[in-house]
Amino acid sequence: MKKKFLRVGTRGSKLALAQTDWVITQLKNHYPDLEIEKIIIKTTGDKILDAPLSKIGGKGLFVKEIEEALLRGDIDFAVHSMKDVPSEVPQGLEVSIIPQRESPFDVWVSQYEALEKVPFSGKIGTSSLRRLSQLKRLRKDLKIEPLRGNVDTRLRKWKEGLYDGIVLAEAGLRRLGIEVKYRRFTLEEMIPAVGQGALGIEIRKDDKEVKEILKVLHSEKTALAVMAERAFLKTMEGGCQVPLGAHAYFQNGDLVIMGFISDLEGERFYKLGLKGSSFEAENLGIALAKELLKRGGKEILKELYGEGK
Repeated sequence: MKKKFLRVGTRGSKLALAQTDWVITQLKNHYPDLEIEKIIIKTTGDKILDAPLSKIGGKGLFVKEIEEALLRGDIDFAVHSMKDVPSEVPQGLEVSIIPQRESPFDVWVSQYEALEKVPFSGKIGTSSLRRLSQLKRLRKDLKIEPLRGNVDTRLRKWKEGLYDGIVLAEAGLRRLGIEVKYRRFTLEEMIPAVGQGALGIEIRKDDKEVKEILKVLHSEKTALAVMAERAFLKTMEGGCQVPLGAHAYFQNGDLVIMGFISDLEGERFYKLGLKGSSFEAENLGIALAKELLKRGGKEILKELYGEGK
């Protein structure tokens, strides 16, 4: 290893910093002499906090400015939450290092131990259309209210009594070391977002030296699962504006992927699982998306995006 100093680009939220600190710690375990400087970059998604992501453009909002810094050479690599990374990465960059995944699941945080215990017409906080449609499918009567902000902010708003319950990613709570009582949703109840719980390390394609240093963090199993999920998302051509999700995992040596697409009310809800070998990761994701589009997903996309789809 020739390089002794690297600059990592990250968002400034507590969770983004915790994720980046975890990456730095893992790297320093392998390379004790390596110096790493954190460069905090404010993204569009960090600046606009008063509107749901589905209304302001979705995924690229949390990575665009960081990717621009990477292309300019202001930083050597970037740490992202994979669920924030669009299916298309800018030319000259690659997300080629995927560390082992944290929990991919969503969790229920509430004074009511389960969703079915919430009073009729209870108020649930989430700004995710994916979570909204699945909550509506479980309980038609629920009032789903927008809730944005970092994990601390969301928990504070729930504690202040603004919501009867909120839905969060378990990975965020674990990475931040937040102790709060929660119940994990099963895959049957709630399919996670594409890439949820996984980190992606983005580098310049031609920077072989940085790639060589970072490859010690790579988990091939997580990368294959995320590849299947992202192929699903790309084929669906849906972002934050469409209620959809997919989760891939290994079971008895096979790669299994579960996915869904739904209308906003969770009434037309198409869900399917496929199984294959790890060599077919990308094709599995594509096949799952195509089948769901055929079953009714195409009509949902047309309604949400217009006849262009």
